[in-house]
This record gives sequence, C-alpha cells and structure tokens, in this order.
Amino acid sequence: MTQYQLAVLDMAGTTVADDGLVVEAFTRAIASAGVEVGSADYDAKLGYVHDTMGESKITVFRALLDGDEARAQAANLAFEAAYGDLVAAGKCAPIDGAEDAIHALRAAGVKVALTTGFGRPTQDAILAALGWTELADLSLCPADVGRGRPYPDLVLGAVLRLGVDDLRAVAVVGDTAFDVLTGLRSGASIAAGVLTGAHDRAAFEAAGATHVLDSIRDLPALLQG
Repeated sequence: MTQYQLAVLDMAGTTVADDGLVVEAFTRAIASAGVEVGSADYDAKLGYVHDTMGESKITVFRALLDGDEARAQAANLAFEAAYGDLVAAGKCAPIDGAEDAIHALRAAGVKVALTTGFGRPTQDAILAALGWTELADLSLCPADVGRGRPYPDLVLGAVLRLGVDDLRAVAVVGDTAFDVLTGLRSGASIAAGVLTGAHDRAAFEAAGATHVLDSIRDLPALLQG
C-alpha cells in the first residue's frame, strides 16, 4: 500500500450508514420551504435529490428552489437541523467494517480524509456521535474548500492540507457518481464507487469509475494489490 499516500472517503453511504436519513431530513426541509409532501412537485424534487446524491446540499436546494437564494439557504438550514436531530437521536451508525478499514489504511501509511456534502456542524455532529473525531487525519466539507462535489476541491484541499506530493497517489471513494466524477476531475488514480449507498454499478460505470467495490472494507486490499 506504500505507493498510495491518501484516501479521500465520502461519509454518508460510504463510511456512515444512511438508512434513509437524507430523505427524512429532506422531507422536513422541503416542507418548510412550502412544498406539500406527497404532491407531484414534492415527488419530482425528491427524485432530483436521489439523482444528485453526493452533491453539496446547498447547491441542490438552489436548483430545487429555482435559484431563490433566501429560500435555498433557509431550506438548507432546515435540512442540516433535521439531519442533526436524527443524529442526536441515535439514528447514525458506521458502515460495517468502515472503522477497521480506516485503521488499516492509516497503519499502512495512507492518510485518510473524510469528506461530505453537509455543512461543518452536521459533519462534526456525525463524527462526534460515532466517536470518530480522531479517526481520520482530516475532515472536510464544501465550506472548507470553496465548492463541493462534483468539483475537485474537496480532494485537492485534502492533498494540500495533508502534504501529498502526487495526485496519482490518491484514491477517492464514494457511493455516488458525483464522488467518482470528483475523483476523476482531481487527477486521482483511483475513483471508486461503493455499493453501500445511493448509486448502483451501472451508474458508477457510466461515470467512468476506475473500480466498483462492494464496500469500503475492500479498499485496503485494493490499494495493497
């Protein structure tokens, strides 16, 4: 594994089990924006949320609410609050084997960055709930680097902050096509999808994934191989 210096790992759906939390938080948030839950408009917006899983949440709300910045910001705050409430209620768990995989990577000299499309308060709440505050070398959200997925900023921000000297020594892993696109745009040699979250093998292959893994548990062996 020594040729790899950094693994940039998504959180919800990749290292953290989602179990419908994103959809539940979205339902609360979009209702606060005046969209009737169960209506055709709601169904269309929920479909868009599924299609854009992995993208920065504020970007998604801007698209859903026709570029109305005030409504988008309010909906995003409602989403983050709802997701935080679900985390605080104990509805947050790791993907089976994720913690062991991260320990294995770091033990082999590979630095690990945990990334998300959520805001910093929500990301910190998830890490605290799981006891993961010190698990990785770094955690990043879109506000830390400028732009979220599918832009390469999260990966490039991790590269700069962790002193990685070659983008070819980076592996990017996530559960959505946007994670894969982010990895490819950054120049990472591995842009892999995992089948524990939002998107399936066909979506990953269409996005140009270098690998499709059953789970994040498979990453240490891939890098070693």
